[in-house]
Amino acid sequence: MAIKTVLIDDFDGTPLSGNPSSTTFSINGAQYEIDLGPANAQKLKDALAPFVKAGRRVGASSSAGAKAAPRRRSGRHSNGANDVTAIRAWAQAQGLKVGDRGRIPAEILAAYAAQQ
Repeated sequence: MAIKTVLIDDFDGTPLSGNPSSTTFSINGAQYEIDLGPANAQKLKDALAPFVKAGRRVGASSSAGAKAAPRRRSGRHSNGANDVTAIRAWAQAQGLKVGDRGRIPAEILAAYAAQQ
């Protein structure tokens, strides 16, 4: 016995043929995924185009060909306030327990700031 799987356009219910793909989008912090045929996928892109043009991109796309933004490894917080590499080295020299990665405990940050 053979089983036939039929994919359906989530917007208008028509059967999808060929190589359909899912489209993801998000609004107000909620992410959505929808399976659309070529015509409805274009309608969605056209409808969102003015908003995409006026908006700011905040994350890397996972679509093929897109590159993720490079990770910063400067050892500084995004606001440039603390050089975490120097804080870790200072804490270790003081005999304080601090990991090589992750957050630096508030007590260590406060002690470092007090000695500056």
